[in-house]
Amino acid sequence: MRNYQKELDKLIETIPQGEAPTLLLHACCAPCSSYCLEYLSQYFRITLYYYNPNIYPESEYSLRTAEARRLISEMTFKNKVTFLEGNFNPKEFYDCVKGLEKEKEGGERCFKCYRLRLESTAKLAKEMGFDYFTTTLSISPLKRADKINEIGEELAELYSVRHLPSDFKKKNGYKRSTELSKEHGLYRQNYCGCVFSVED
Repeated sequence: MRNYQKELDKLIETIPQGEAPTLLLHACCAPCSSYCLEYLSQYFRITLYYYNPNIYPESEYSLRTAEARRLISEMTFKNKVTFLEGNFNPKEFYDCVKGLEKEKEGGERCFKCYRLRLESTAKLAKEMGFDYFTTTLSISPLKRADKINEIGEELAELYSVRHLPSDFKKKNGYKRSTELSKEHGLYRQNYCGCVFSVED
C-alpha cells in the first residue's frame, strides 16, 4: 500500500533552497484547510481554491466560505497564501451524482464528488500556470486517501499539470487541524456537506 505522505516528503526534498513552487489547493472547509496551510505554506506559494457545489444549504456554503477567508486573514505564513472562490452551482453536483442518491456515505457518490471538485482544480491549475494542484480532502479520517490520490493522478495526466500526493491525516495532521480550529474559533460542521450527508 502506498504511503502518500512519504511521497510528499520526498517531493518536498527536491525543491531547491530558496524556491517556493505555486500550488492550487482545493479546500473543503476552514478546519481541514488549517493544518494543510500551516504545513504546505512552508514550501509552496498557495492559492486556496474554495469550490464546493455539493454544499447544502446555501447558507452553509456562505458560512464555510467566510470561515476559510477569515482563517487565511488570521494565520501567519512563511510564503504567500491567497484565496480564490469558485462558482457555487449546486446543479453541477446533482448532475454529477445522478443515479447515486441512495448510495451510502463514503461510497461511489462521494468518489464522483471528489472528482468533480478535483477536476475543476486541475483545469484551473493548468489554465493559470500553477506548478501543482491538490486538495485538503485527505485530512479527514472519513475520506479515502487512495481514491483521492488516484483521481488526482488521473487528472494530472489528463490536464498535463502536476498533482501533489497527499494524506494529510498522517503526522498527526487531523489532530493538529482540531487544535488550530480551537485556536481560531472555527466553525466545525457536523456533516460532510451535501444534502445526502445531512440525512446520513
